[in-house]
Parts: sequence; structure tokens; C-alpha cells
Amino acid sequence: MAGLLYRLGRFSARRHWLVIIAWVVIMGIAGLTYSLFAGSISSSISIPNTKTSQVQDELADKFPSANGGTGTLVFATTDGKAFTSAQKSEVKDFLDGLTEESGVKSVSDGFTLQQRLDDQRQKIVDGRKQISDGREQIADGRKQIADGQDQLDAQKAQLESGQAKIDQAQQQLDGQKAQAQAAGAAASAAAQAQLQQAQAQIDAQQQQLTAGEQQITAAQKTIDANTEKLDANEQKLDDSEQELEQGSKLLDLSKDIRFVSSNDAAAIGTVQFTKSTYEVPQTTKQAISDKADAAKISGVDVYVSNDIAQGVPSILGPGEIIGVIIAAIVLFLMLRTVIGAAIPLVSAVLGVGVATLASLSFSSLVEFISVTPVLGVMLGLAVGIDYSLFILNRHRTQLKAGMDVHESIGLANGTSGNAVVFAGTTVIVALLALNITGIPFLGLMGTVGAVAVFFAILIATSFTPALLSLLGMRILRRKERERIGNTDSIRVPNAPMSTWRAVITLVAGIAVLGTIALPATQMRLGLPTGASEAVDSSQYKAYKTLSDEFGAGQNGPLLVVADLPKAISKDDVTATEVTIGQALAKNDDVKAVLPIGASEDRDIIAFQVKPAGGPDSVSTERLVQDLRTQQVSVDDGTATLGVAGNASANIDVSEKLSNVLPLYLAVVVGLSLIILIIVFRSFLVPITATAGFILSVLASFGGLTAIYQFGWLGSVFGVHDPAPILSFLPIIEIGILFGLAMDYQLFLVSGMREAYAHGASAKVAVQRGLHAGRAVVTAAAIIMISVFAGFIFSDSSTIKPIGFGLAFGVLLDAFVVRMLLIPAIMHLLGRSAWWIPKWLDRILPDVDVEGAKLERAHPAGGRGPDAGAEHHGAHAAPVEPDANPHEGHTPTHRA
Repeated sequence: MAGLLYRLGRFSARRHWLVIIAWVVIMGIAGLTYSLFAGSISSSISIPNTKTSQVQDELADKFPSANGGTGTLVFATTDGKAFTSAQKSEVKDFLDGLTEESGVKSVSDGFTLQQRLDDQRQKIVDGRKQISDGREQIADGRKQIADGQDQLDAQKAQLESGQAKIDQAQQQLDGQKAQAQAAGAAASAAAQAQLQQAQAQIDAQQQQLTAGEQQITAAQKTIDANTEKLDANEQKLDDSEQELEQGSKLLDLSKDIRFVSSNDAAAIGTVQFTKSTYEVPQTTKQAISDKADAAKISGVDVYVSNDIAQGVPSILGPGEIIGVIIAAIVLFLMLRTVIGAAIPLVSAVLGVGVATLASLSFSSLVEFISVTPVLGVMLGLAVGIDYSLFILNRHRTQLKAGMDVHESIGLANGTSGNAVVFAGTTVIVALLALNITGIPFLGLMGTVGAVAVFFAILIATSFTPALLSLLGMRILRRKERERIGNTDSIRVPNAPMSTWRAVITLVAGIAVLGTIALPATQMRLGLPTGASEAVDSSQYKAYKTLSDEFGAGQNGPLLVVADLPKAISKDDVTATEVTIGQALAKNDDVKAVLPIGASEDRDIIAFQVKPAGGPDSVSTERLVQDLRTQQVSVDDGTATLGVAGNASANIDVSEKLSNVLPLYLAVVVGLSLIILIIVFRSFLVPITATAGFILSVLASFGGLTAIYQFGWLGSVFGVHDPAPILSFLPIIEIGILFGLAMDYQLFLVSGMREAYAHGASAKVAVQRGLHAGRAVVTAAAIIMISVFAGFIFSDSSTIKPIGFGLAFGVLLDAFVVRMLLIPAIMHLLGRSAWWIPKWLDRILPDVDVEGAKLERAHPAGGRGPDAGAEHHGAHAAPVEPDANPHEGHTPTHRA
């Protein structure tokens, strides 16, 4: 590789205009493909196959009306007074206008929804009064029937008494008739006539009695019919009362859900999308946000919540530009020439431009989240400047030693460029390893970051040599050109550090890092909410208005779906809703439960659950877990619960990311050990390097937790509402810091290794390696910190902690771990630091990271064994094995 890079450097030096124009053309091609094929960028973060997505898929299949994400708009009067009729009408018209946007299924205004709830509650009150009145009417009717029945019974008694008298008279008459028949003819005609007259009277009375009985029978039928009607009406009242009570129970469950605040000064508008919130195109969300910003409703402010207005952050804002300016100042102070300082900047910007445009050209095919290109820019700028600086610094050192310009460019490219390729490859591998997490957006972030680093390597090893050739000797200051070949002023340390200093440095450094890392033991992971946005942003104002006027849980309502053991009838829907709703309400952190409805085949029922805490609170996270494990007993068995919604999705994303974090850390640590064993041909050096990396990562996590979760120094870093740490930040930080830590380890410890190979004692070699590499590593670290720190003051709540985490991590790793702890450990280990079994040394590949073989083949410039103290550690070629007097040194030096 060193030879290939040497030839590439020489070619770029000879054909500098060809190389420069070629890169400009590549930049143009990348811009063209971007303009032709670039798609939209999403601000939402989602992971497939989570519990939330499974519930959403079920809703899409069985409950289309409840499927689709929702976005919230908040309307608040500017004077804090109740909405006027005109204002309500304007709000409704504004929301109706949003249905014209593509992807919007429907809109709901809070006034209408609140009126429906109020009407339902009033219907309950009116229904209860009607039932009460009905029961009074039934009681009056039953009293009238009872009175009528009493009168009828009295009439029946009179009829029965009259019947008895008639029967008695009939018996007497029949006796008289019998006597008359016995007397026969002797009976007088007068007696017969009397008997007939008496019989006629009895028959007349019997007829009257029969007519009375018929009247009583008819009256009884009327009484029975009225009684039956009263019974039916009473049953209807019982049914209505039962239905009313069920409705009342449902309304009681949802009594804390409001769509208009209690003081009528704030209202909620809801936009339902055709797709889930995470799949809604950014163009649709942006169109809604633009309309909200342009809304002119007299006396009413319109705020768009975070689920709509979480926009795409700008790639380069004021903070990022300041970071680049600081990097330029550092370059100028180090190189003391404007031209020299400009080369790494121009190279880095070109690499970032090509990488970003090339990556975004695929955004129509692959979903890019907003932070992905920003991370690529962040990495591309940082490593692009550093990698060009390493080659530039080596070239300057060789020129000052008297080397020819083209030869110096080729040799710098073959030695420092070789180290750059190896270090950059380490970063690329660490970033590409993010794909093993199985999380698409995280893998894409790693891939885009790896592309940015890849182009930074290509630019540093081709475009930078071309620029150096174009500038020639002007890369040196006039005074430096006058002193070319004079290396007498270069001083090399010949005494080791004291052992006590090493011990104190080691103990103090570990204590400091351990103390900084302590807050990380309480680190919680989450995704940004509206509370994390800038205080003057629409998202923040929407979040605060909802929290103040409607309760914290209104910012993250949960969608709970109950899967029933079997389909139920229409008549049983309300009763089942009451049963399940009451079971949901028994959870401590549930503020309110609002039934949404049942699916068409009535085998699932959906509810909106308002938690007591906000979407990023511990109580809401615990509630989601509790609901998912809760089972509710219904008539036909047990119903199981699923949870969806933005808050639930955020919890799922954070949980999955935290689950893959140990795997990724294990992969990175294992990779670190293997790479460093091959490079340094040692066991203890890789172990100490990896342990230092873990210390710096944990300490950076502690700083992140203290500032962004606890709120310490919040006013300095713009943290007004502390919240959980960005869920994917730990994994991203591990990958990036691993690569950068290995860079600094390589640039410093390889110098120690080379000094030891040249005959210096192990302890003196530590000082020489540190002396040789600390200047360029310090500059490189400050540049990288400056670039990363520029993103701390971004407008995006997602970008801020990433910028801080990387800047703070590089600060700790470069200046505490690599420049203090590692030299102290190497001093205490002495010769044992370089021990490795001979059998392993023989089978390890010869990577020749520093291009030592190339240097031996091109000894131009008169550089001796101790020359090059100003560059990053690629010194003169090591001596052969027989020249090394140190016992325990490996037979062949290849580092």
C-alpha cells in the first residue's frame, strides 16, 4: 500500500492540474446526480418489526379508520381569553384547508370534538332526567291501575253477591215450581202466573248480572293491557338506564380528556394522515408547518407540534461555520502560513461536498433521516482536515530537511498517507459495523459516515498532493525556506519521565475519567420531544401549551388496541368497552381513557389512553410496559393489549437500540484488539489502548448525561428542559470515537515503537514518541473538537448532543487518555509492553502502517534515525534485528 500511495502522490504532483480538474468534475457529477435523483429527507426515526409497528399493521388491516399517524396543532389566544365565535370559525376554516395536502386523511378541530363530548355528557344528564320522569309516570300509571283494579274488584264482589241472591231466589222459585207440579191441576192459574212472573224477574236480573260480568271482563282486559304496557315501558327504562350508565362510565373514564382548555383559551387541532407518522413525507409535514406559520387568525397563535414540525436541520449553520473558523485559526497557528492552513480546509470541504451530494443522490431510493447527512458532514470535515494535515505536515518536515518537492510529496503520501489510509479504514470499518445492529436508519448513518471518511481519504491522498505540488516551496514560510537542510535545532528527548509522575498521572487520570463517567450509570435513552427544541420554536410552544393547559400526557397519548378472544355482537360493544376501559384506568399512571371504537368484524377495540406523564417520562415508559403485559377478562375469555402511538414508538426505538448496544460495543472492542495486535505486534499495547478507549467513551457518556439529562450547565449549552439522551447517540459515538481513538493511538504509539526499534530504551522511547507526535495530534484534536463543537449550538435538538458527545469524547481521549494515560502506562510497562510470542509474531501479517520499507527505499533528504520529530511519528526506517540491543524486542519491526 505504501508503494502504491507513493506512486499516487508522485502522479498527483506531476499532473496536479489533471487531478484538480478531475475532482472538480467529480464534484459536478455528484451535484448533477443529486439534482436529478435526490428525494425527500425524513425527520422521523423508526425501526421496523417493533411492537408498535405490529399494532399499526393490525390497525391497517382490521381498523382502517383508526390507522394512520396523527399530528397536532395547538391554537391559543394571544390575550389568554376565551375564543370568540369568529376566531373559532377561522380556526375551523384553517384546518379544513389542510385536507388539500397530499397524505392528509382528515382533520378535526377541538371545538367540534369538545362540543361532542359536552353534548354526550349533557345527553347523559338529560337521559337520566327522562328516565326519572318516566319512572314517575309509570308509578302514577301503576297507581291508577291499582285503583281501577280495586274498583273492579268491588264491582266483582257486588256481582258475586247479586249472583248469590239470584241463585238463592232461583232455588226458592224452583222449589215453588216443584210444589206446583206436585199439586198438578189443583194449582190455580193465578199461582202459575206468579211463578212465571218471578222467573221472568230472575232472568232479567241474571241478564243484568251477565252484562256486568262482561263489563268487568272488558275492564280487566284493559287493566291487564295497561299493566303489560307499563311493564314493557319499565323494561325499556331499565335497558335505557343500563345503556345510559355504560355511556356514563365511558364518559367518566374520559373526563380528563379535553380538546379545548378549561378556560377556553387554547384548543387542539388534529391532522390524521393516510400513513403512520414516521412514513409521512417530509414535504407534507413541511407544507402544514408553512401554512401554520403563514396563518393569520386574528388574536390567535398557531403552533405545530414536534410530530409535524421536526424539520431537517441545516447542514452548515452559524455554529458549524464558527467551528471551521476555529479550525482554520489552529491550522494557521501551527503552519504559520495562510496558504498552508487553506489546503486542509479546501480538501475537507471538497471531500464533504462530493460525499454528501453522492450520498443524497440515493435519498429517493433509501429513506434518509435528517441527521444522516449532517453526521456525514460532521465527520467529513473533521477527518478531512486532519488527514490532509498529517500529509501536509510530513511534507513540510521533509522539505525543511532538503528533500525535492515531488519526491517529498510522494514519500509523505506513502508514509503519512499510508497511516491515514489505515486509520481511515479503521473508522470506516467501525462505522460500517453499525449495519450489524439490524436497525436500518442506524446502518445507513454508518454507511453515509463511512462514505464521507472514504472520500476524505481519497482527497487527502490525491487532491492534497496535487495542491502541494501546485504551491511548491511556497508551502514553507520564507524563514523556513532560508533554513532548508538545517536540522541542528531539532531536539530529541533522552531522559524518561519519572516513575512517580507516571503513577500519579495514571491514578489521577483514571480518577478524573471515572468521576466524569459516574452520571452515565443513570443514563436513560429516548428520542427528542418538543420540549428539547428551541424555546422560541413552534414545537416548544406547542409542547408547553399542551402541557400547561391539558396536562403533560397530552403530548404523548397512547393508542391501545385490545384483541378480543372472539368477535362480539353489536349490542355487547359498549359493555366490552366499559370492561376494558375500566381495566385500563386501574393503572396508576393512566389519566384518562377514551374509546375510539371497534373494528368492522368487532374482534378488536381501540382506545386512546392519556398517561399522567410526558412522552419521555419514566412513568410513561413503565405504563407502556405494564399495558403490554396486562390481560383483561371479558365474557368470552381474556383480551390481550397492544400499544402504539408516537410515545410508544419512541420507547420501542430506544429499547431496541439499548439492546444492540452491548453487541456493538463487543464487536468494536474485539476489532480494536485484533487491529492493534497486528499493527503494534504486542499484547499489552492493544489492551491498554482499548481500555483507554472504553474509559473515554464512558466519561463522554457521563458528560452527556450530566448536561443533557440532568441539566448541569444547561444555560451554557442551551439545555432548557433536560431529557433522556438521544437513543442512537451511544452507538454512533462508540463507532466514531473508536476510529478516532485508534488514529491518535497510531500516531503517538507508533513513534514510541519506532524509537524503541532504533535502540532507545523502552522508557526513553515513550518520551521520544510522545515528543514526535504530540504537536500534530494536538492540532488535529483541537481541529476535530472545534468542528464537532460547532454543532453543539445547532438549532436541531438531535444534532446538539451528537456534537457535544463527539467533541467531549475527542477532548478526553486525545488529551487525557492518549497524551497522559497511555504514556504513563507505557512507561510503567517498560519493555514488557512490546512482548509478543515469537510464534504469533511470525504468523502476523506485515502491515507496515508507517511505510518504513518505503522510507528505506527513498532515503532522500538526509534524514537520520532521530529526524522527523515534528511529524506524526513516521520516522526513519528501523534498524535490522541485530542492531536492536533490547531483550524482548520482536525479531522484525513492521509497525
